[in-house]
Amino acid sequence: MKQIKKVLGESLHKYTMVIALIALVIFFNIASDGKMITPSNFQNLLSGNAYVLILAIGMLMVIVVGHIDLSVGSVAGFCGMVMAIAFQKWNFPWWAAVLLALGIGALVGAWNGFWVAKMGIPGFITTLGSTMVFRGAVIWISHSISVPAPSELKWFGAGYLPEWGPAFTGMNNSTLLLGIFAIAFFAYSQIRQYKRTNALRGSKEALWPTLVRIALISATIGYLTWLFGTGRPGTSFPVPGLILVILVIIYHIITEKTRFGRHIYAVGGNKNSAALSGVNVQRTYFLTMLNMSLLAAVAGILFVGRSTAAGPSDGTGWETDAIAAVFIGGAAVSGGVGTVMATMVGGMVMAVLNSGLMLLGVGADKTQVIKGLVLLAAVAFDVYNKRPGHVSITKRLFNLNKVESKEGSPAEKKS
Repeated sequence: MKQIKKVLGESLHKYTMVIALIALVIFFNIASDGKMITPSNFQNLLSGNAYVLILAIGMLMVIVVGHIDLSVGSVAGFCGMVMAIAFQKWNFPWWAAVLLALGIGALVGAWNGFWVAKMGIPGFITTLGSTMVFRGAVIWISHSISVPAPSELKWFGAGYLPEWGPAFTGMNNSTLLLGIFAIAFFAYSQIRQYKRTNALRGSKEALWPTLVRIALISATIGYLTWLFGTGRPGTSFPVPGLILVILVIIYHIITEKTRFGRHIYAVGGNKNSAALSGVNVQRTYFLTMLNMSLLAAVAGILFVGRSTAAGPSDGTGWETDAIAAVFIGGAAVSGGVGTVMATMVGGMVMAVLNSGLMLLGVGADKTQVIKGLVLLAAVAFDVYNKRPGHVSITKRLFNLNKVESKEGSPAEKKS
């Protein structure tokens, strides 16, 4: 167990949902006679859930700061409908229609941010009102009729990376190049982190945990690269998945490396202490809500591109999946805790549940029941683990108390 902790580099409880995700994939693959782990299913899994995962990125920031946004589904549907109408009826070029939709998303976010930041109305109430406004507005402007989307958007919503180069690789070369870049970047970041840690501590730690970690993650990335790149002709890594990856990287940097990201966690942890430390709480609330609606517009655009038309019911229930992804990913109900990467794991848990249950022939009604129970269990798990004076479930499962007591604290070791 001590060796495992060294390889992971963190406490094992942070990897609980990753273990659960892997277990779910293996279970559904066995139960469905190998239909889960196939190129086409993984491509559909990522492409068909990218818009929800994009919403989850913004929802994480809203929940961390101590609020919640119930309007994201309605806003996404409204922005997608405006884009389609602008292209079909107002003769906008497709790119201008997209920019219009993004602009409306930003304006809606500013509207929500005004009521939350300036007027002090809780995000729950503010966005509940916005949900009603924009759900009605979608039906109003569309007259309850679907509107065709620009054909150029299909590549963004349902396209694949192009094929090029030699055929001897036996797979899509764009996907292969993406996988090689991901492995190289991960290896570089791990080696850099290892050198930085040694420099800060003034002592040389063992290199083997870092090398084992690089080997394990590289093997996983390599397998996924092969899986996405060897599907039926004309398919590869989905373009919506690439957009999602880019956004995950950007928002991981924003939340972990920037002043604004630190302010979000500070306000969510204790807004009074954050204000005393010089953090502009109102500005943080405003920008967080604005960002959420902007990402909702992006999600709506991708969905319309995938479905080739904007419908009056687009966005219905999307907020529940986004919120579920955040909490299953380990975000605290009280705010101040949560990461982009963990939220993506939570979102993929929900996506695998949907896909696996569909492969097993489980109806939509029972699927909703199961997803609801999984969300409740995840939140209960988080609340129980954070109870003072209680040993967490993960520590009991992996017997971490004994491991940590044997290792002792750095101060104990020095004495």
